[in-house]
Amino acid sequence: MPYDSIETALEAIRSGAFVVVMDDASRENTGFLVIGAEKITTKTMAFLLRHTRGIIYTALTDERLDALQLPKTSGIHGEARHAASAVSVDFNTAVDLGLSAADRSATVRALADPTIGPERFTRPGHVFPVRARRHGVLEHPGQAEAAVDLARLAGLYPAAALSTIAADDGSPVCGSALLAFAQEHWLPIVSVADLLAYRRRTERSIEHIAEARLPTSAGSFTAHVYRSLLDGSEHLALVKGQVRGEDNVLVRIHSECLTGDVFGSLRCDCGNQLKMALTQIERAGSGVLVYLRGHEGRGIGLAHKLRAYGLQDQGRDTVEANLDLGLPVDSRRYDVGAQILADLGVNTLRLMSNNPVKFAQLEDYGLKIVGRVPLEAAPNRENLVYLRTKSEKLGHWLNLDGWPLNAHNGANVPLSAE
Repeated sequence: MPYDSIETALEAIRSGAFVVVMDDASRENTGFLVIGAEKITTKTMAFLLRHTRGIIYTALTDERLDALQLPKTSGIHGEARHAASAVSVDFNTAVDLGLSAADRSATVRALADPTIGPERFTRPGHVFPVRARRHGVLEHPGQAEAAVDLARLAGLYPAAALSTIAADDGSPVCGSALLAFAQEHWLPIVSVADLLAYRRRTERSIEHIAEARLPTSAGSFTAHVYRSLLDGSEHLALVKGQVRGEDNVLVRIHSECLTGDVFGSLRCDCGNQLKMALTQIERAGSGVLVYLRGHEGRGIGLAHKLRAYGLQDQGRDTVEANLDLGLPVDSRRYDVGAQILADLGVNTLRLMSNNPVKFAQLEDYGLKIVGRVPLEAAPNRENLVYLRTKSEKLGHWLNLDGWPLNAHNGANVPLSAE
């Protein structure tokens, strides 16, 4: 779909116009209309009512909903099933039972006015407040979060009216029909995914909290600890020598792997890659290793990783095992790693990795990768199938020529390979 830029959408929101937002892919390419709550008028409310099912939501922050003393309803309401819905309200100046476009637009504007308290609303009513999560789409790529993010990023009060776009028969408008709708009404169209990517590119979500000298078996490094402002998780960067402002810095972005990094598991190559990366940085005299927490099992967590191991012992490969568990093949993101490198003053780098996705993501965050340094450990009889799967199904750059094609737990792989 030929989406507009997020900047174009923000200008529209700022001016009091609508934006068409394509929902998360899990919701079958539906879309919704968003307008800044403080900007809505009788005319724009009438447009919103005409082109949706007529259920009007107002996405608000935790702070505003708490100030309004609006309790959650007993369940998740209709189209807003991915957001926590509060009891519906009308602004108590309503002259037409709260149902008209004029009354509903007044209610939406009042919800976005922090000087108006809870006593000014009657309940139940005809506008449904929904609670957006604190960190917006960075925390959850939902409708309410996207709506509040657009209003906030446009410089408006963080509240927005929204509703799912519907055809005349009430069915949701999907896919390419949304583009036609946006073009017909001269509205910008963006996706929740693009808004998420925009925020990841433009907003800092880490803080530096500690540093100290860390002597290791590979050499002496300066260890820097960073905390995520989103979930509180802590990440580590080991720095050797002078890297700030230097060109072509040797870098490894390493995903946490407790079983491989700490216990020396032979089922993967992670522990060996960690040791090799530190050794290469030490030999080079400068470089950075970023250790990202929360990446266990390509993002599925330790317990799910061990469940996947059980399926692999029954003959499934690492990709099939994740899918059998109903989990993503790889859910890792490298935005935290990119922000850590930027904070350390690294702009151009030589990346130690065999994973093409890592290159693409880091470059999306404005880092310039000038070269790739392979990081391949010799296969062993336990991890050959794992490595072949990474090469053949995930596109990792691995040279496995000469190793048996049919090894599972590799009885015919020589012990010397370990």
